[in-house]
Amino acid sequence: MGEDILSENLPRGFAERMNILLGEEYEVFIKSYEKPRALGLRFNTLKGETETFACENGQQFGLRKVPWCPEGFYYGEDKRPGRHPFHEAGVYYIQEPSAMAVVSLLNPVPGETVLDLCGAPGGKSTHIGSRMKGQGLLVSNEIHPARARILSRNVERMGIRNVVVFNEDSARLADCFPEFFDKIVVDAPCSGEGMFRKDENAREQWSLENVRLCAKRQKEILENAARMLKPGGRMVYSTCTFSPEEDEGQVAAFLEAHPEFFVVELPKDTQPLGLSAGRGEWGADRAKELSHTFRIWPHQSEGEGHYMALLEKSGKEAAPEIKKGKASKRQKKQREKEDVKRAEQIFRQFIQELTGAKERFNGTDILSMEGKLILFGDQIYCIPQRMPDLDGLRVIRPGLHLGTLKKDRFEPSHALALALDSKKVKKVIHLEPEGREAADYLAGKILTTESGKAGWVLICVGDYPLGWGKVAAGIVKNHYPKGLRISG
Repeated sequence: MGEDILSENLPRGFAERMNILLGEEYEVFIKSYEKPRALGLRFNTLKGETETFACENGQQFGLRKVPWCPEGFYYGEDKRPGRHPFHEAGVYYIQEPSAMAVVSLLNPVPGETVLDLCGAPGGKSTHIGSRMKGQGLLVSNEIHPARARILSRNVERMGIRNVVVFNEDSARLADCFPEFFDKIVVDAPCSGEGMFRKDENAREQWSLENVRLCAKRQKEILENAARMLKPGGRMVYSTCTFSPEEDEGQVAAFLEAHPEFFVVELPKDTQPLGLSAGRGEWGADRAKELSHTFRIWPHQSEGEGHYMALLEKSGKEAAPEIKKGKASKRQKKQREKEDVKRAEQIFRQFIQELTGAKERFNGTDILSMEGKLILFGDQIYCIPQRMPDLDGLRVIRPGLHLGTLKKDRFEPSHALALALDSKKVKKVIHLEPEGREAADYLAGKILTTESGKAGWVLICVGDYPLGWGKVAAGIVKNHYPKGLRISG
């Protein structure tokens, strides 16, 4: 068995290893590569109820439930949800179905402090953010600058309100956040064996040497993650590879070096549905523990290869020690009370005009988040309440960008539009999702309106915010960002 069914599209060394590892399952595993890959999208629960979205759009997109993710759906091969206006409105995230299981396993809840250590392109960070409902602190990090910018754009598109995005090395973060986080995701860079069906580059770059290099890198990242997790906190380690050196073997070595950690054995009724048990025999004397980790196999499920381990750190939580740098002169200026107070007043006035609210309220109330307003030059941000004042780290997104102060007026940001609930907004224009006007708006074209009220207006596709317009004399000037425009 094996030699005559080796796929010519797979690296020979990989196929030989899988033949040894899977034994009798190998032939079925190899044949799974002849099937089309599963396509998935994950509904953004910050935008509404999952079941309502499914009922209204199930037929249009050919939706079927992903068993291990309540918000996840398979969509039809002939559908193109990535080209629909709902995608630009952050209604859903196009995500490989297996990858959705990681956050389901972590189970973040509102009010926690959560870290996504290897966050780009943003699937897991936006999934965590949707579960947190704007409450608590989400830190999302990516070491590669270009990928960190993609991560930042995706958390903006999905309307995540309580996230800070870093472009840092994991060791530098660990120095600044010792035992700080309730939960951590380590979706580690890996050899990508589980993505061979969808990613030709992963197949071409595979080698045993790369497997070993990935395992070495993963060990370092896990060590730094362990330093940042609170006692009593939980961490999901995940990869999209089948390699035992990067999966059960990696976790087994980590547990040997960290007796304060253990694999969480979830009761059957609380496990994400549709996952297979980890291969305990690949972790030597940790076999029993590793059998409580999880795998998704392409020959057993509708999804690409994935591995996950839920780890908990024993001990009692102590007050976290946050190492602070010295504040720069610029930071001190940004925190001057007079400037911040003025910014708060101008932003509050804008929100009151937008919503028609007459009662006195904090401008962030409409965002349903815990935060504080700060100024970076003329830019107003809402910083998550629990974010410590740290200096010297590379920050891509310090919080939710609200907009720009221009003399005594406020110009709202695109991020603010996508973070709003249209039902709380009075000055709004609703466009039909399949209509010409929605396409025109995304292309940057001017719209018309019968409304005689001048000023800023929230443009929505259906009930989902898409961006800003500014009304004057029946004309809606388009403020959709030029870098995001789609020619129609």
